Amino acid sequence: MRILAGYTRAEAEDGVPDLLPFLVDELDLVFYTRDSEAGQDAAVRALAHRMLAGRLPPRELAMRIHQRFGHQLPLAERLAELDDEYDMVEYGNKTLAQLDAEVTAEAQRLMRERPDRDRQS
Repeated sequence: MRILAGYTRAEAEDGVPDLLPFLVDELDLVFYTRDSEAGQDAAVRALAHRMLAGRLPPRELAMRIHQRFGHQLPLAERLAELDDEYDMVEYGNKTLAQLDAEVTAEAQRLMRERPDRDRQS
């Protein structure tokens, strides 16, 4: 941690990627390799947590998930589908409130079904 704190911005660009796994281990956190599915799943759950905490509207959660992962991440597929439904709400049979409720329910499901931490590293 002291080494990391001593880096300048220029030094951090080169040093942090090598130091990060050790730092995360020292802090007893989970380290996700770049673009790993486990890391992507953790990002989806972190955004869902933000929405459930009231720091992100349901529509924005669905939009962010869809923009970042498209329909490629199995865990987030339903949120991507709901983003598509928001885009077509004026032609569909659901209201914005119904879609918000579905996104909220999906976020709650994601938080209930959190995987075991040891399986993600």
